[in-house]
Amino acid sequence: MVQAEKQRSTIKIYFDILTVTEEEGEAKTTRIIQKANLPHDRLMKHVAELQKRGLLSEYEDGGSRYYRVTSKGLEFVREVRRAQSFLSAFGVAI
Repeated sequence: MVQAEKQRSTIKIYFDILTVTEEEGEAKTTRIIQKANLPHDRLMKHVAELQKRGLLSEYEDGGSRYYRVTSKGLEFVREVRRAQSFLSAFGVAI
C-alpha cells in the first residue's frame, strides 16, 4: 500500500516562506518559490495573507520585487521554532 504524502499546514507554509526570507535578508519571488517549494499562484496567495497580517513586507527596486520579514514575522518564526522544539520532545512533528 502506498502512503499518501502529507500536505503542509498553512502554518508550516507561512513558516517556510518567512524562514526563506529571513535567511536571504530580502528575497525575490523566484527564490521563495524554489526554497519554499510552492507554485507561483499559491505563493502569492500566502504572501498577500502574510502582508495583511504584518509578517512580511514588500518593496520594489529597479523593477524587481523583494520581500522582507518584519519584526512581527521574526517573532512568528521564533515562536514556531519554539513550538517545534516543545513538540519534538514528545515525538510530535509539525
